[in-house]
Amino acid sequence: MSIELKASVRNRVGKGAARELRREKLIPAVIYGDKKTPLSIAISTKDITRSIHSGGFLSTTIYVDVDGEKHHVIPRDYQLDPVRDFVLHVDFLRVGATTSLNIEVPVRFVNEEESPGLKRGAVLNIVRHTVEITCLASAIPESFEIDLTGTEVGDSLNISMIKLPEGAIPTITDRDFTIATIAAPSALRSESSDDDAEAEEGAEEAGEGEEAGEGSKD
Repeated sequence: MSIELKASVRNRVGKGAARELRREKLIPAVIYGDKKTPLSIAISTKDITRSIHSGGFLSTTIYVDVDGEKHHVIPRDYQLDPVRDFVLHVDFLRVGATTSLNIEVPVRFVNEEESPGLKRGAVLNIVRHTVEITCLASAIPESFEIDLTGTEVGDSLNISMIKLPEGAIPTITDRDFTIATIAAPSALRSESSDDDAEAEEGAEEAGEGEEAGEGSKD
């Protein structure tokens, strides 16, 4: 999915020019990459803030219309004011049909109501909220989906459960890494521990009974 933003070329750079832009409710930004000269632009503070807060900003390709010329880009970084938390600057990378990127894709979990383990009171313990993959800029998925249907207490949900886009590979390749687990809550763990303790006590009592029986034969 791509969105479109409007921008204009900025002829002045530097801290003073950037402060002036922000007073005008604009954000300084730069478009770079694809072996072309970097392009300094100004973009609406409102548009950028809305795009960031809508989620997935750094994994969504964008068409930036700069004075009538469209640039296909992906946000690579943005800076926030450390005190007031508003956007200070955005870096955009030009992308083409053959551009390959390392990108973090959010993970969504569906059908929680169809998980026997969760119905018993288990907890979905999310280890990774995103999965980093290498893929073409033209094939970035909005999210990955993991179906929880049939999952039981103790199950591990790994990267092998996700269908990746053609040509995409996880950046971690040496193992089938865990994304989430169906973890038992303390009540279930306590119940299991009590059952184990009772079983051990039963075994000990049975052993003592056998020893007593053997002693009576002497």
